[in-house]
Amino acid sequence: MEQDHYDMIADYMEKGFLDNIIDMFRYEPDIYPVAARLISDERMRVRLGAIALLESLVDMNFVYLEAVANSIAPLLKSKGVLIRGDAAYSLGIIGDARHIPQLQDLLDDEIPDVAESAMDSIEAIRQRINPLHLSEMGI
Repeated sequence: MEQDHYDMIADYMEKGFLDNIIDMFRYEPDIYPVAARLISDERMRVRLGAIALLESLVDMNFVYLEAVANSIAPLLKSKGVLIRGDAAYSLGIIGDARHIPQLQDLLDDEIPDVAESAMDSIEAIRQRINPLHLSEMGI
């Protein structure tokens, strides 16, 4: 995605135009990589909007939800505390069993809020998925 395109979407998010961005995802689903960039944006309003966007993508059964989650997972290793915490929280919304081991790595994070977010997200994923699937994966 071009930088200008990302800047426009982030600016829309900062201005509260979430519905416009949801429509972009609905009609241009290949823009999904922008979600991870929004979560790591320095502006709080953009990051909060990104979380709301993820919740909306779940509600609309977005076709690339798994890809969005996979694009967010690397942010769990960010040096930025807020980015790690927001990424963990995000995976609690859209992640699946494959993200649990990555979230478990954050349970010993030096920042208690990040560790708590990871724990909450692991629990959210476990509640969403079939328990038989978890046991098959050894989780």
